[in-house]
Amino acid sequence: MLKTFTKVAGALALTTAMVMPATAAELSGTLRIISDMSNPAPRAIMEGLAADFDAMHPNLTVEVDVVDREAWKSQIRNALTANSPDVVNWYAANRMGPYVKAGLFEDISDMYTGGDLPGLDSVKGAMTLDDKQWGVPYTYYQWGIYYREDIFKELGLTEPTTFDEEIANCAKIVESGRKCYTIGSKFLWTAGGWFDYMNMRTNGFDFHMQLARGEVSWTDDRVRETFANWRKLIDMGAFIDDHQTYSWQEALPFMVKGEAAAYLMGNFVVPHLRDAGLTDDQIDFYQFPLIADVPQGEDAPTDTFHIASGAQNKEAARAFLQFVTSPDVQTKINAGAGLGQLPVNAAASVDDDEFLNQGFDMLSNNAKGGIAQFFDRDFPAEMAAIGMEGLQEFMVFPDNLDDILARLESSRKRIYK
Repeated sequence: MLKTFTKVAGALALTTAMVMPATAAELSGTLRIISDMSNPAPRAIMEGLAADFDAMHPNLTVEVDVVDREAWKSQIRNALTANSPDVVNWYAANRMGPYVKAGLFEDISDMYTGGDLPGLDSVKGAMTLDDKQWGVPYTYYQWGIYYREDIFKELGLTEPTTFDEEIANCAKIVESGRKCYTIGSKFLWTAGGWFDYMNMRTNGFDFHMQLARGEVSWTDDRVRETFANWRKLIDMGAFIDDHQTYSWQEALPFMVKGEAAAYLMGNFVVPHLRDAGLTDDQIDFYQFPLIADVPQGEDAPTDTFHIASGAQNKEAARAFLQFVTSPDVQTKINAGAGLGQLPVNAAASVDDDEFLNQGFDMLSNNAKGGIAQFFDRDFPAEMAAIGMEGLQEFMVFPDNLDDILARLESSRKRIYK
């Protein structure tokens, strides 16, 4: 439903701290935003942002249409071509590609070069295609291994830093009658997360991105080495049974009940574990261990705002992008009471949360390889879909690897041609 915000006090109480361009008070007309922040907490954040920005500008009316996150993936192109809004939510890196190439996203490179977006240097690359910038990030979050600290203590295990240590830990966990990892691969993308880390740790970030760009064959021996390392875990029974029948949420009880010791997942899993009754004394986090001697790349999916090229109020849209990426707003919306994720502005503050602080430290200081956006964002959409089907199949039927790689290679030649 389209919601129009009237002149009210800002819901996030950030307006007095904001520093806006000199012309900001002169903004007028209507600013139309379509957002996919449809879950309850993100929706409240989005509506608060819109209300605050509206209240800051007496002559501007801000309208926001919140749509279902999954539905938006198939609706965005039509929305950008028919009666286009001014601002939309989307994703960074290759996921921007189709809309950049179609001329549907506005080039805002001048905002970066002109100093309108201070504090975004470290995330600028995620918004860059063809040496131009096409939007701004507003939040990102770490991936890693969340584990039952109490089970590790019971078994005398410590956080592993190498894959050999990971396997040794896993052997003790399996021996105790548990699984090492829970996973729900019913909707495929979780298998993509495992491949991302196995490949980045086996061959490095640069190789992983070359594969994502279609520059490397899926039958390359280096890719086979990634699967060989992954298979070591599969063959030892590390993963829960029948994971292809569970969504990621449906796989949570295995960890909550102590039937599995860990979950490779994004930081958004933490509130679910807490809500299920686990305390922070029972949960901890570690960076995916080293396999080869390569700099560590990390998955840190980045959510974004873009100005539609057909926007009617580009002046207000640009001011909104400055607003949403400013340090105070970034601190507020990414806090534990908000999105519970990491701010993109280097001058913002990270909420006092154990896992946010660990993630911020890891991404800031120990992700020397680079920041990946996640399998289904770094690979073109069609390749990602076909690829994730193959990755899930491998986890269930690892003996099918040759057939899987042949199919993926055939798809690579067709899709990237």
